[in-house]
Amino acid sequence: MTDGHRDGGHPRRLDDDLGWMLGVLFRAYAKAAEHALHDLPGGPRGYQVLTAAVAEPPRNQGAISEELGVDRTVLTYLIDDLAERGLVTRRPDPADRRSRLIVATDEGAAVWRRCREELRHVEAHLLGPLDPANATAFRSSLRRLACEAQTRDPLRDLCTVVRQARSQEDGNAFPDGEDRSRTGPPKR
Repeated sequence: MTDGHRDGGHPRRLDDDLGWMLGVLFRAYAKAAEHALHDLPGGPRGYQVLTAAVAEPPRNQGAISEELGVDRTVLTYLIDDLAERGLVTRRPDPADRRSRLIVATDEGAAVWRRCREELRHVEAHLLGPLDPANATAFRSSLRRLACEAQTRDPLRDLCTVVRQARSQEDGNAFPDGEDRSRTGPPKR
């Protein structure tokens, strides 16, 4: 068959597996980004923190930690390293004196612009096989998927995701995974 499937609709190659595809693209991007950002403390993760520090309005460490999915303790070390290089500073939050806003310095903003340009070259190389219209559509679709996934992180409630997948496989109409074909109330 030309669609990469054997009889019965089972994939015969990994090139039809979303996880494999995302993994290959991610590894290629991560390797090139690490090379492009080798001088920046924290490499690609440091770049993401610096991006958050450049953004307006300034945010505190908790908000940045949640947005990036980085443990607060790890983030503290990244911010310390960036601050030591003079790229970010911690400012008191006028709304909460116990909180500190993470803000890029002028040097940090200049470094961020240089790093952003380097990453644009990485992205152009990675998306090179696509024509410009398809590359734009891919980025748009990926942005939409990433933003949606960020709002409903499946790792926070992985059991629900697994139950929903199993109920769809079993033809069970109940997303909580309960088999209501039996008599009596659902198990708790």
